[in-house]
Amino acid sequence: MLKKNNSINAHILRYFLIFSILILLFLWAFQVLFLKSFYRNEKTITIKKVANEIVNINNDEDFESLINDLSFENEVCIDITNNYTSLYETKFFGKGCMREQNIKEEYMTDFITSNKYTQEYLIKNEYFKNETLLYAVKLSNNKYAFINTSIEPIDSTTTILVKQLIIVTVIVLILSFIISYFISKHLSKPIINLNNQAKNIANGNFKNEFNDESNILELNELSNTLNYTKNELAKTEELRRDLMANVSHDLKTPLTMIKAYAEMSIDLHSKNKKKQKEDMEIIISETNRLTLLVEDILELSKMQSNIDILNIESFDLIELCQNILKKYKLYQETENYEFVFNYNKDKIYIDADKKKIEQVIYNLINNAINYTGNDNKVIININENKNKTLVEVIDTGKGINEEDLELIWDKYYKNKKKHKRNLVGTGLGLSIVKNILELHKYKYGVKTKKNEGTNFYFEINTKKEEK
Repeated sequence: MLKKNNSINAHILRYFLIFSILILLFLWAFQVLFLKSFYRNEKTITIKKVANEIVNINNDEDFESLINDLSFENEVCIDITNNYTSLYETKFFGKGCMREQNIKEEYMTDFITSNKYTQEYLIKNEYFKNETLLYAVKLSNNKYAFINTSIEPIDSTTTILVKQLIIVTVIVLILSFIISYFISKHLSKPIINLNNQAKNIANGNFKNEFNDESNILELNELSNTLNYTKNELAKTEELRRDLMANVSHDLKTPLTMIKAYAEMSIDLHSKNKKKQKEDMEIIISETNRLTLLVEDILELSKMQSNIDILNIESFDLIELCQNILKKYKLYQETENYEFVFNYNKDKIYIDADKKKIEQVIYNLINNAINYTGNDNKVIININENKNKTLVEVIDTGKGINEEDLELIWDKYYKNKKKHKRNLVGTGLGLSIVKNILELHKYKYGVKTKKNEGTNFYFEINTKKEEK
């Protein structure tokens, strides 16, 4: 039995929480761990932008006012010098501003003597204990601008972000648990219901329908599939019961007769050779019936297991049918059966498994004998037309109900489910016919009219007449 933690509820809860935790880790990484890198990158972009604007307003009359505005708007400190003499210094004093004059002069001297137009310096601000970015730009021959700002996020901002993320983390985890719980319940409930209904099948209960009210496409499809499976299993179980009952009936009857005539031959006819011979003939006849039944069951089982192989050969279908009809002379003489054989060509050659096609025609004729009308007439038609040959075996009986047409090919299927012992055959004939024709990939079917008879047919490819 599966553990409780392997249930769909546990899986959905686990995956939902894992997803939420990954999202939170992503937020923590970018808002706290990588905040300094993002802040430094943004400040570097800002300070270069300010430098470009200073170059553009260098000769403006309101230069000092514009410089001061840039300083406040972008939170940077700006020094404008004439060589080493300070011309203007903004009044904004943030953590990015350098307070150590000697350090400022050191970097100013380095830049002025370098004759470069721009230069970046990363300085350790001892006063504020942070890193400061100093960006120097040459405005004219003797005029320089030195812009500096902190490239580390303010500690209070980082602290606030951490506190907010802690609160967000707790809220998200609680919401994730609640949402995943309801989602898992919503998904698992119909699945559990389907599972409980499916258990009824194992107990042989095929009456309950699988119903899914979740409006989930996949579960609806599963419900439909289970209903289809249930119906097929119900039909299989019904056929199994019928098969057991019918096979038992067909086995019991000849066995009873064999036993009875054997006892009769010993007890009553031991001195009457003629009667003993008649008893032996009946015993042999019933033994042959048992043999035929066993052979048909084995043949059907072999074909349905896909282990049967076709032995293809060329033969004359008309000649084959004529030879089959010779076997029914006894029924013509003793039971007054009439066999009408119609064909449009004297020879029709086909490539097929001769033994199996013989079995198909033989079984169809046996079926017609069992169900033909009071006139005892069986009609066999074979007509070739454009390399296609249609074989028909027709009886004059009561016909087949429309709802039974798809079921007649099943093993031991009987109209109205009432089994009667066949005059010939074992009740497996049509199922064997179906398997042989499908093995040959021939088109086959049945046509019927109420109280007029039934026409079983199949169509095969033919070849040119052999010389």
